Formats: sequence, structure tokens, C-alpha cells
Amino acid sequence: MSRQTLPALASAHHPQPLHDLHGLPPPSPWLLAMELRAPWEFGASMAAWPLLQRAPRGDGHGVIVYPGLSANDASTIPLRRFLRHLGYEVHGWEQGFNFGPRHGVLEMCKAHLRHTEAIVGGKVSLVGWSLGGIYARELAKAMPELVRNVVTLGSPFAGPPSSTHAGRLYEAVSGRDIQREREHYDLPVAPPVPFTSIYSRSDGIVAWQGSIQRPSASNPQTENVEVVASHIGLGMNPAAWWVLADRLAQPEGEWKPFERQHALKRLVFPDPARPH
Repeated sequence: MSRQTLPALASAHHPQPLHDLHGLPPPSPWLLAMELRAPWEFGASMAAWPLLQRAPRGDGHGVIVYPGLSANDASTIPLRRFLRHLGYEVHGWEQGFNFGPRHGVLEMCKAHLRHTEAIVGGKVSLVGWSLGGIYARELAKAMPELVRNVVTLGSPFAGPPSSTHAGRLYEAVSGRDIQREREHYDLPVAPPVPFTSIYSRSDGIVAWQGSIQRPSASNPQTENVEVVASHIGLGMNPAAWWVLADRLAQPEGEWKPFERQHALKRLVFPDPARPH
């Protein structure tokens, strides 16, 4: 892709270019308090179930779903059931609670990805919620030959540790310094496979700017899709489920950016090019 095409890519599939994120603060106390709405998002998914029945169907390929910080596979049961209903062979991460990349965790993730690819007989899509999305991205960078697609939900890969309210919790449960941990990885760099970041400007845990994938000349198959959701409710939000179904249903090798041109979609999915 030429440099001349990058501005068009930014305006068409990405929010307006962001300034330097150094010193980006976490979401406001008001947004943090709004995280209490998360249970209603699951209720909204149940109410929207008849409409979700019309979501694009899967082709049976394998999907692994990674939970967020201090969560386990139980937290992703509704999401995994939805994807299984669409026809995918869906797996949890199968490592209990996610207390960060402690010794052996990432190696077990790699082994699990290899095993899943072998049993399903093809590339695997990776879906990660919050910290789980960081795992999904880094696994795709390390083993791109096994990964078909990556979708993250509110994952803070672009912002500094100060841009989330989860930093202290991460250090408490993992026993590791979050800044030193980040120095081992180039988190803002996109994985070399089709990638979608689902984010919300009303996220009360992660500053939304930290979930924005900037355009990349090395991988034009990246995008950011905004939904209206809480951080805790992203994995149960009906709009996020629709985007996820749409992205996973794309035939391998035929990636196209998410379309929001339909009148109803324009109401549900905000314009990513609008001012900050």
C-alpha cells in the first residue's frame, strides 16, 4: 500500500488520527460508574436474540475466546454459546483465571493454539476481551501461520498503562510491574492477519483511544469498529456480537472492512470518523 492511500484508509475504516497517547488518563469517574450498566447489556442481547438470528453464519472453523483480567472461561460462556450457535467450533482458553502472563501462560496458549489448529484442521480465529485481546494479538504475531483472524473487545494495546483503571489490579494479581511487562512487547503493532478492534467511547475501564489500531502500511487489513457499551459488558453486548459474527463469517482470504452504510447500522454503530 502506498503512503498516499493511508489518509483515505484512516478516514474510511479508522477514527480520526490520534495525537501522542503518552500520559493518556483513564476514563472519568462518571464513565467508571456507568460500568454498572453491564448486566443490562446481557439483557439487551437476550431481547435482541430474534434479530441476532439474522447475523452472518459461520463456516465451522475453529475459534478460541480469551477472557479479560481476573476472569475465566465462565465469563465468556454467553459469547461462546452465541458463536457456537452460528456454527463455529468454539473453545475457551482453558487456563482458569486470567491473572496475567505469568510463567508458562503464553507457552500454554501457544500449545493450545497448535492443538486447536490440528483438531479443527485449519487456521483458527482468535477473540480476546480486554487483556485477552492482548494475548490474541501477540499469539497472532508469533504464530501467524495458524491464525485466520483476530478480533478484540476493549483491549488496551495502544495506550500507556496509565490509560486504564485495571493497572493496579493487574499488578496485584500478577505480581508483575505492568510497565516492565509492556517493554517486552511492541503492543501497538498490528498482527499480520486481518484484525478488528471493537471499542466503546463510553468504556469506563479502558480509555477508548488506547483501543485504536492506527493504519499500517504493512497490514491494510485492520480496522476499528465502535459500539456503545461498557467495558464489563462488551462481551455480552448485542452490537458487539453482531460485529464479531460479521467479521468471523468472512471467507478466508476475502477480507473487507465492516460496512455501516445500512440505515439501521448507522444508528447502532457510530461514525468512526467523527471528531473526538
